[in-house]
Amino acid sequence: MRYRSTRGKPQDPSLSFTEILLAGLAPDGGLYMPEHYPHLSEEDLLALKTVFERRGYPGLACAVMSLYIDDIPREALQRLCLRAYSEAKFSTAKVAPVSKIDEGTWMLHLSNGPTAAFKDMAMQMLGQLFEYVLAANETELNILGATSGDTGSSAEYAMLGKKNIRVFMLTPAGRMTPFQQAQMFGIDDPRIINVALDGVFDDCQDVVKAVSADARFKRRYSIGAVNSINWARLLAQVVYYVAAWIQVSGDPGQRVSFSVPTGNFGDVCAGHVARSMGVPIEKLVVATNENDVLDEFFRTGVYRVRSSAETLETSSPSMDISKASNFERFVFDLLGCDTGRVRELFGSQLNTRGYFDLSAHEAVERAREEFGFDSGSSTHADRLRGIAEVHRQHGVLMDPHTADAWNVSRKHLGEEPMIVLETALPVKFADTIEQALGFTPKVPPRFAGIEKAPRHVTHLPKSVDSVKNLIRKTVDG
Repeated sequence: MRYRSTRGKPQDPSLSFTEILLAGLAPDGGLYMPEHYPHLSEEDLLALKTVFERRGYPGLACAVMSLYIDDIPREALQRLCLRAYSEAKFSTAKVAPVSKIDEGTWMLHLSNGPTAAFKDMAMQMLGQLFEYVLAANETELNILGATSGDTGSSAEYAMLGKKNIRVFMLTPAGRMTPFQQAQMFGIDDPRIINVALDGVFDDCQDVVKAVSADARFKRRYSIGAVNSINWARLLAQVVYYVAAWIQVSGDPGQRVSFSVPTGNFGDVCAGHVARSMGVPIEKLVVATNENDVLDEFFRTGVYRVRSSAETLETSSPSMDISKASNFERFVFDLLGCDTGRVRELFGSQLNTRGYFDLSAHEAVERAREEFGFDSGSSTHADRLRGIAEVHRQHGVLMDPHTADAWNVSRKHLGEEPMIVLETALPVKFADTIEQALGFTPKVPPRFAGIEKAPRHVTHLPKSVDSVKNLIRKTVDG
């Protein structure tokens, strides 16, 4: 399998998986995509079901990811998957189990990892891949990432103790919950550098992209990415869509739908990849909070980026995003892999106008009919009501992001099973849970006292130069 940028030109060389793994963002500002999606026949799907039943989640992860990775030996990839998805790390042999909520709805539990968030599902694999490739190349990597809440801690715990890896993680100052801040800032390790920027998540992401776009600086300081702009992370997330279908259906003739809480489009983009491969998925429901940029596009065909001032601070903070980085991958597929058009839309049009309009190209209709997308948004009041109703009626405690997905899913139920994707353990958003239910969720024993630990964080202005200077000072000594 070879990879190309969404903004590439015909003369650009294709790259291998390990090359794009370390590169993250393409030099032209685009995102790497495989040259094609492998097609899964009914026989292939049944074979994956057998692998999952006999070898568990690690075996399934190896089987799915090997379709896109041909420059890491299969035996080595299997070992990496076993390390990434061990029962010790995920507190359950199933890793990503499902549970039935009501007659038509299931929940995919993705919060069993080290930081109690779905980001662990990809980050644990990414850490193993990075360490393997860096050791083979005898080189090091300085990871630069941005987080609105859970990506940062998941990345840091996945990279902690890995050889030849240093992490610089940018966070929007004051925008994360106390628990999220404690998980990240409580890490006391000189190779984990937390940075609080004066801005919102989109400002942090813009800095990451700007630093990565400086080819000379990126090469000199070996800058890599763990955000979902890195294809490897997206690929790892494809696995749990396959696992969910197997557990709920497992019949190639029985389709399922997913309701996915998302702000950066990475989580649901993995579902799009799974569906494009032939996994029997009927609908992919995009669930947003009040920052409804993605919902607006799937309703109108207009993608309009909000300013920092317009990006609302909500009770589902990991989705307080108005520039959905992975959305470019879907638009690339929507436009028939037209790299020139993608360059125009995500380059000149967004930079000069702040939006683009694909309504004349029947984008909404094609997104729904050809790619299975639907969407909706959820408010703070909706979240509180959803959390309370599901807890009262079904005894299930949801975090606010999962509640967004639950609320939106109610409007898109069909004959097929609806699978709601979980974001994190509710304890990470205790204030909202208390508002909804009148009590705070219990802190799991492994997180006891976490909010009392000393904080290790550097405060900087939202400046590309200030972040570059920090990297220079840290790496060069």
